[in-house]
Amino acid sequence: MKVHPLEFEKPIVELEHKMEDIKKHLLGRKDIDLNPEVQKIAAKIEATRREIHLNLTAWQRVQIARHIQRPFFLDYIQNAFTDFIELHGDRLFGDDASMPAGLATIGDFKCVVIGQQKGRDVKENLLRNFGSPHPEGYRKALRLMRMAERFSLPIVTLIDTPGAFPGVGAEERHIAEAIAVNIREMMILRTPIVSVVIGEGGSGGALGIGVADRVLMLENSYYSVISPEGCAAILWKHRKHAPEAAEALKLNAQELVKLGVVDGVIQEPPGGAHHDHQAAADFLKDAVLKALQSVSRLSTEKMLEQRYNKFRQMGVTATEAL
Repeated sequence: MKVHPLEFEKPIVELEHKMEDIKKHLLGRKDIDLNPEVQKIAAKIEATRREIHLNLTAWQRVQIARHIQRPFFLDYIQNAFTDFIELHGDRLFGDDASMPAGLATIGDFKCVVIGQQKGRDVKENLLRNFGSPHPEGYRKALRLMRMAERFSLPIVTLIDTPGAFPGVGAEERHIAEAIAVNIREMMILRTPIVSVVIGEGGSGGALGIGVADRVLMLENSYYSVISPEGCAAILWKHRKHAPEAAEALKLNAQELVKLGVVDGVIQEPPGGAHHDHQAAADFLKDAVLKALQSVSRLSTEKMLEQRYNKFRQMGVTATEAL
């Protein structure tokens, strides 16, 4: 798979092109040993890639999280889960293709898996509504979560949305109420819940399936109350300040672990998940299984107590008396 480079990855691409040119022009020349030169450039490529990806800014991580070739929900279903059976409809209005969900197996766990799905072309994006769910998507998710509770199945949610759909139809069908009910009900579901932010974690659209015993993030994903562009438009009156907004929002996985908003960071393949879908799925599978095993060892009452305390403690700060 040819990967489209982001702007900050251009130095790596230039070195790769240089190596290909050397191989092409000197191919078949028996009087020249290509190995030393090729190895030298390969080492330079690896060093450049390491330097870039060890020093990524918050805005660069947002760009990676939005990469069109990054694995989406259904890619992880194919590569990390087995026996997936998709279930449809909220039994109230209709089905929402931007929020696929169903029964699956991960490792030794049979589970209900729910996520948000984007598209890679215009046709698929229109079908998936650019990964922005309607109210019926959240109501379908809640229907399946209640089914999971009834049959003592753990729940795995994969979050990847710029936000819930803000259109007139969504408002008419009460998008805010649907998300609020999900947040309330997920807090008291008597079955283990693990959520993973695999790309974009946008505001209430993410929270609607994001209340969990363990909340994890891929290392190049983001989770935020507002997009960097939206924040820049409010504070700086122009979206060109999105990079500064991304830094200020502390929206990347590394910062959110420090703040206690998420519980762990999942490693990605070198260069990001879009470079190797299978490796990314393997990392996600290992992390989800460890989280499920950890939560499953708890009694139901202890699990609910820890889940409640986890979210109640967010945003609490200690101040000294004046």
